[in-house]
Amino acid sequence: MADEMAKAQAAQPGGDTIFGRIIRKEIPADLIHEDDKCVAFNDISPQAPTHILVVPKKPIIQLSQADDSDADVLGHLLIVAKKVATQAGLSKGYRIVINDGADGGQSVYHLHVHVLGGRTMRWPPG
Repeated sequence: MADEMAKAQAAQPGGDTIFGRIIRKEIPADLIHEDDKCVAFNDISPQAPTHILVVPKKPIIQLSQADDSDADVLGHLLIVAKKVATQAGLSKGYRIVINDGADGGQSVYHLHVHVLGGRTMRWPPG
């Protein structure tokens, strides 16, 4: 966990991201969902037994910078998160996380939804 926060503190907004490269198929990823608005794939550094990322194709830098015109895609991300959680067999529950900014733990400045499950989540989360 400390390593992820260190990455978040070092990350800088702006420019291309690994998620943009995955969306453009420049970096291979085992996509578990793709449609015209987003992609979903397993996180390469999972923080739970199931850790799926749902990433909009539109490069929204972070949630705090989204605007009203992003409402459709933001809602779509949550519907897709529900679908991939169901496909992953997370019938006992799961956690949805969106990190925003350095203090929120955001290490990639392309908005993304974390779907975490496969174990009991602790509270408070961090």
